[in-house]
Amino acid sequence: MTEWDTLSEPVQLKLATEAMRQATTNLARYAELLAEEMEGGSIPDWGGKEALRLYASVVRSIHAADHGVGHA
Repeated sequence: MTEWDTLSEPVQLKLATEAMRQATTNLARYAELLAEEMEGGSIPDWGGKEALRLYASVVRSIHAADHGVGHA
């Protein structure tokens, strides 16, 4: 495995940005899946599915704003 410190700064930035993109995608997807499980009755719903969907939307919008998605 390559040592992080031996990578150039642009490569480190690119890898870190991609890791954050993947984490954002995964967090939003997990929130949506939990909401679907609540709707299907597999997990008790104490009002959480709406909160999870809101969380997923917030995660996606923050990621989009941080990375200029949708901006000229």
